[in-house]
Amino acid sequence: MKSLMTLALCASMVGAVASTNAIADSTSPFEGKNLRIAHVRYLSQGDFPELYLMGVRRQAAALGFKLDVYDARQDASLQRNQLEQAIMKGYDGIVLQHGFTDSIKDVADMAVKNGIKVVAFDVNAENPQIPQINQDDHLIARMSLDQAVKENGTDWKAAYVYVPGIPPLDRRDEVFTEFKGKYPNIQEIARFGTMNNPIPNQVADQAAAVFRANPDITVAFSPYDEFAKGIKIAVDEAGLSQKVKIYSADISNSDIQAMREPNSAWVATVATNPSIMGEVSVRALAMLMNGDEVDSQVTVPPVMITQDMLNEQDIKNMDDLINKIPSFSQSTVLVPKWMPMP
Repeated sequence: MKSLMTLALCASMVGAVASTNAIADSTSPFEGKNLRIAHVRYLSQGDFPELYLMGVRRQAAALGFKLDVYDARQDASLQRNQLEQAIMKGYDGIVLQHGFTDSIKDVADMAVKNGIKVVAFDVNAENPQIPQINQDDHLIARMSLDQAVKENGTDWKAAYVYVPGIPPLDRRDEVFTEFKGKYPNIQEIARFGTMNNPIPNQVADQAAAVFRANPDITVAFSPYDEFAKGIKIAVDEAGLSQKVKIYSADISNSDIQAMREPNSAWVATVATNPSIMGEVSVRALAMLMNGDEVDSQVTVPPVMITQDMLNEQDIKNMDDLINKIPSFSQSTVLVPKWMPMP
């Protein structure tokens, strides 16, 4: 069933992107060159990385690249080893997805020194020759927290789910720190989180203990949707769905379904289209391989998605979201005239 849903989603998203972004008479400058790229990903747990991978696959196919995927499954040492393997195998380009700077920085430097073009999504390789492809994580956190203030005022107690060392989460944490300074009556009562699999269940166990110890918490800020799933599990099991509201980042089919459940505590999230992020990452890599200039920081703006919006527009899945929210379905980031689109 999951594979059938994924195929249906892929087909619909291809149509949406092609209809809005197609560029006439654009053929790949790499056609017939048999170039190979590697996608080395730290994070695979959850719908976001799967949809991101879908975008990577589509854009790579449009460019005529042969794509190999290396899946580290949230294991930093394995991601490092896989990056070393990619260098030894002599790929023409590498897309890094998530991870830790300390784990990959020196190996990413080695790739560049070996003439391999590299881009990094949501991980800082600390190399000026490796563009960082980011969601606007500061804006994502700011929009999510502003919505929490809009709906709850400026005096509440919060549970906060956070794992340090992951660039997108660190950037979102910077905004939360500023936010608490701006609103001193908003108190962070508990901070917890884990990237151990399965992430939602592990976070749910932590959150259950937090809610038992702190019954006065009314807001949960979970700036990653897998964290938010865990919070919702704990809230539902404790019967707190009328008391606690969840604000998050990122979006997926399962997130939409969870937000639309009757009396769901998950009321808002802020997100970019994961597939578009994957496409933009490969477009950046292709531009480097073509000798084009790419900024050191490439960001794609996010969209606010509320429970009310999903219900009012009867948005049941990512397909509906793409079709009904134009700002979520397309991006003109990194689209030179020569770029063939999926």
